[in-house]
Amino acid sequence: MMKRRACGGDLALSVRMALTAAILTVLYLAAPLWLLSVGFLPARYALGFDGFLLLLLGLQYFSLDRVALAASRARMVDPAQAPEFHATVERLCGLADLPKPRLAVIEGDLPNAFATGSTPARSTVVVTRGLVRELEPREIEAVLAHELSHVANRDGAVMTFASFPSLTLREGLASARLRVWIFAFPLMLVGCLLYLISSGLMLTISRCREYAADRGSVLITGAPEQLMSALQKISGSVARIPEGDLRAVHAMSAFFIIPTKLRAHSHPPLAKRLARLAEMARELGHAEPPASVTRGPARTTNALLGVSSFAVVFVLVMLVAMRLT
Repeated sequence: MMKRRACGGDLALSVRMALTAAILTVLYLAAPLWLLSVGFLPARYALGFDGFLLLLLGLQYFSLDRVALAASRARMVDPAQAPEFHATVERLCGLADLPKPRLAVIEGDLPNAFATGSTPARSTVVVTRGLVRELEPREIEAVLAHELSHVANRDGAVMTFASFPSLTLREGLASARLRVWIFAFPLMLVGCLLYLISSGLMLTISRCREYAADRGSVLITGAPEQLMSALQKISGSVARIPEGDLRAVHAMSAFFIIPTKLRAHSHPPLAKRLARLAEMARELGHAEPPASVTRGPARTTNALLGVSSFAVVFVLVMLVAMRLT
């Protein structure tokens, strides 16, 4: 089994996660405090607004698994209905020192999988029938280890926290009436700016979580080449499935190991994920994967890093303005 420090990128991922989480924490409080500082809202309304947001966050946190399972139309399965599924997950949980999650199946041809739940004790791992049909047993094992890594890292809770500012701002802006946009245009402009920043931070965290789950799969199974093969098979199947069929599960795209839109910003580019896994395979002394698999894009860009940097500057400027008001 590969040592954790040998995987590479841990410190970088942790720093990026900590930075974006800190900025998101400021964003939770920045809007009402800014409105309080400029006299737009009395103190009781500003603090009440923060309290209302915390209440909404709590509701989203505790209902995450139920909402995801209902949206995906997943059906719980017991050991008698899916003995191999349960046996594989139980063995992987033993290797990862995790409590066994609930297991569910989606009746669909799209090969994919996701995990949901705010804590390991409340988690559920879901696979589609298409995944079981199209992947080999060891590839399925690698995918399940990826999802169990999400469970171990409490990514359901992390992404609930990370997505909440963006989702609430989007709903608020979309439901605002025309006269609000006219008479409170500066405020709405600030809301739009905060929405762009919080969305960029949410996507940055989401990508970091996928890299970490890929690495966790390797730590559990010791077989990065199996996860590489699984990711390529799943992405190839997604590309072949008609758009109409994909729309039925599009709401779950950000949860899946491979999004329904292959260039979705919620996940890192497939080429980058495969390149990282190929590097882990070399560290383990496994056979070199084919060059077509390991070759990444010729030029690497990171627009989200720019968004994060801008967010830091924006928040600092806003806090200074609050002090001077």
